[in-house]
Amino acid sequence: MRFVLLALSAILSACTLTLYPEGLSVTYRLDFGGAILRFEPDRGAGATYFLGEEVRFLLTLDQPGWVSLVVLDPDGRTYELDRFYLDRGTHLLPPGAYRYTLTLPRGLHRVRAVYTEGPPPARVRLEGVYTDWDARLRLYIEASGARRYDVAETYFYVR
Repeated sequence: MRFVLLALSAILSACTLTLYPEGLSVTYRLDFGGAILRFEPDRGAGATYFLGEEVRFLLTLDQPGWVSLVVLDPDGRTYELDRFYLDRGTHLLPPGAYRYTLTLPRGLHRVRAVYTEGPPPARVRLEGVYTDWDARLRLYIEASGARRYDVAETYFYVR
């Protein structure tokens, strides 16, 4: 009986009911987990890098999609490093000969990988100083129109 109740609650939690003047709309989405399985700097989460060094990121996806790398630096500035389409599997970012060379400010740098099933619109960027980084991220995901998305965060220090 407990399994039946658990299964029923999982099914109903994936339903969305919307009432329109023309009638009722029911949408259903089943999601068994996040698309991002692993995300960390090449030296591991919490690693220390020095000014002028390069940082790379290990990212593992369970399905292909678009990924935006977004940084929140110690001064509170948010900016996008990159956006790219990646296949399923493990990737070392940035791909190719491009590098992320570390500059000021020193301190804690938080980095988020934002996965969406489709390309994010070019007009929507995560750049600026935000009092609520999570709220801005929600707006970004809504503007992308993604039905499936995932966000993973890691961090490193610059000395």
